[in-house]
Amino acid sequence: GKAESESPELVYLVTGGCGFIGEKIVELLSQQDYIKEVRVFDSGAREEEKIIPVMKGDIRDYNLLLAAMRGVHVVIHTAAIVDYRNTVPFWEMKAVNVGVPGGQGLQTKSRYDKHLPAPSSTSTVTQHLAIYSRGNEDTKYSGEVELPYGKTKAMAEKLVFEANGKKLNNGGKLTTCIIRANTVYGEKATFLRDLYLFAKARNDVLNYLEPENTERNSTYVGNVAWMHVLAARHLQLRPDLLAGQVYYCYDDTPRKGFLVRHQILSSMDPSIRLGSHIPYWKMWLIIHLHRIIKVLLYPFWKPQPFLNLPLLNTIVTTFSYETDKAFRHFGYKPLFTWQESKQRTAQWLKAAAGNLSCPHLHEKEN
Repeated sequence: GKAESESPELVYLVTGGCGFIGEKIVELLSQQDYIKEVRVFDSGAREEEKIIPVMKGDIRDYNLLLAAMRGVHVVIHTAAIVDYRNTVPFWEMKAVNVGVPGGQGLQTKSRYDKHLPAPSSTSTVTQHLAIYSRGNEDTKYSGEVELPYGKTKAMAEKLVFEANGKKLNNGGKLTTCIIRANTVYGEKATFLRDLYLFAKARNDVLNYLEPENTERNSTYVGNVAWMHVLAARHLQLRPDLLAGQVYYCYDDTPRKGFLVRHQILSSMDPSIRLGSHIPYWKMWLIIHLHRIIKVLLYPFWKPQPFLNLPLLNTIVTTFSYETDKAFRHFGYKPLFTWQESKQRTAQWLKAAAGNLSCPHLHEKEN
């Protein structure tokens, strides 16, 4: 209402606010006039580049998190270890991705905060060779989630659901909702930079693993962040409607992953050509050979993390959805068109690829 814009009083906390999506959320939140303060809690904070002060800390540190939450009205929880290549031990990923919203953490949070939109990822519902074409939030998914990362996200989702409606110490109720993003691309998406180097090393040709008819929603990071901002706002304004709901992220990015990647890469470097589809059996064979060689040469050779079978299966599986639920519930419309998203990503990629002349930078990322 009117009074609200005169004196903003809301305090927001973004966990993982220095991350790929978190950073964009913080940027957008700091432009909203109904918010008094945005706090960031992140383990990987590098102070010098932040306008907003960052509380540096591990999300598993109970007391530190408690301190960060004093007086907070809304928590946007994006802190997570995202690992598709199985380089992080499962227990550690589980401790970070699941340990927080559940158990002890929630009991504490509930003393302060009233609203908790938690992003998730659609890897929670992508299974091996099960095809979900143009489903929506109500589609029921069956089967076992294969990727360990997806497993931890599925656990975390369950906890966020269970937390919804819990009584708070201040007499209020905790309301939560979940936002699922499928493939997110944009500035700082390191997989695009790696893909670019990969194509450069192979004569500027970009081959791809998914069959031409595979559909998968990709969403620009700025639109994913905007959806979080709107959902958090409306979770307060209309808790009866949003509480306990799941929302998929969407925008007008094309549904064919290999075309999206090619268009982004080629608008940054026109010499990148789209190659051809690598057959599944060939990739399956390479993965198994790689594993055997790794075992045989174990102490002498520690290779870069490589594609694994669950990830390959995820890539070649159609997972797309058709939904306008976020628009219906809280008026979400993409902030950025596909054209703008592509331009912004390509611009970042140009700068990032330019920095690769410093090899130490690249090492640190891996």
